[in-house]
Amino acid sequence: MNIGQAAQRTGLSAKMIRYYESIDLLPAAGRTDSGYRQYSQNDLHRLAFIKRSRDLGFSLAEVSQLLALWQDRQRASADVKSLAAGHIAELERKIGELSSLRDTLKELMEHCQGDERPDCPILKDLESGCCH
Repeated sequence: MNIGQAAQRTGLSAKMIRYYESIDLLPAAGRTDSGYRQYSQNDLHRLAFIKRSRDLGFSLAEVSQLLALWQDRQRASADVKSLAAGHIAELERKIGELSSLRDTLKELMEHCQGDERPDCPILKDLESGCCH
């Protein structure tokens, strides 16, 4: 199938498929005599794996590691679990940062009168980070 059909079947854009090919997450596609890319069922399966990995928030480097583990039938599941545990730790760190940002902004909002006066604690806080 051509790249448009592969994109439609996988939910990825043609541009993203070409990108994954360019960074070697996906082997170079076969070509027709006229130079059009042709994708096999194996390619679609690999693209689905990549998409699901990315949907779970794995970085491209982690996806590359997961692909290598997926293809290695001699792998230890402990290696996969370790990679997932590292990813969870990073997600938890980011969640902590986002929660802190949300709490700070909520507090600033609570102190903002939200009326016609120009005084605004949100803007004062943003300004306080400047040029000290």
